[in-house]
Amino acid sequence: MIIVEGIVLKERSVGEQDKFIDILTKENGLVELSVKGARKINGKSGSSTQLFAYSRFCVNKRGDRLFLNSAEPIHIFYGLRDSLTKISLASYFAEILRFCIKSDSNSADILRLFLNTLHFLENGQRNELLLKSVFELRLLSEIGFMPDVVACRGCGVFEPQELFFAIDGSGFYCSDCYRSDTDTGYFKVTLPVLSALRHIVLSDFDRLFNFRVTEKIQEKLSELSETMLLLHTEREFRTLDFYKSMVNTGI
Repeated sequence: MIIVEGIVLKERSVGEQDKFIDILTKENGLVELSVKGARKINGKSGSSTQLFAYSRFCVNKRGDRLFLNSAEPIHIFYGLRDSLTKISLASYFAEILRFCIKSDSNSADILRLFLNTLHFLENGQRNELLLKSVFELRLLSEIGFMPDVVACRGCGVFEPQELFFAIDGSGFYCSDCYRSDTDTGYFKVTLPVLSALRHIVLSDFDRLFNFRVTEKIQEKLSELSETMLLLHTEREFRTLDFYKSMVNTGI
């Protein structure tokens, strides 16, 4: 018997009664579980295996496959279903994780990032675009693509009022050092955007969500973080397109 804690990222029905669930765990990364008789499971065990349920799973291993024996919920993010934008944004985060995280990998910090992000999203305590940027940029940092936010690559200035940040995260140039005729793939941003980037990728987890930005800065930060994530993952996400459609229609 194996006991793991994790959050359900995806459900897939198999036949009339069974399903597979993908869960993100601390010690084992992404894990696929077979849930027999899923539609017959009631009460705590049933809710423990639904989408975005953070649960404790008792698992049996048979050969290379894992089968659910029992489960107990730790927290179920019911509040995400309050709005289509919340649930679609959470689904986007889950799709990214399923693509980026491998099995048998230590994912404790990434799991913490996801749980904390869902907590603020569920309770409406942070702006959705801000949570999107925090998740995208911090996840990139955790999986090895931390952007270089230290100083201008040309002169080393630490706080330029205007700068050009590389969309691959390799660094930035101040306005004096940037040469548009030779450099491509840069976002023109201001110091407050750079300060937000620094906070997201460098701060301790306890302080990660403890900041605010203006609407204008948030729009630029969101554009930058999304572009960087899509560049490094080298793919498109249907859940992102759906989230944007919900935002654009005001749902």
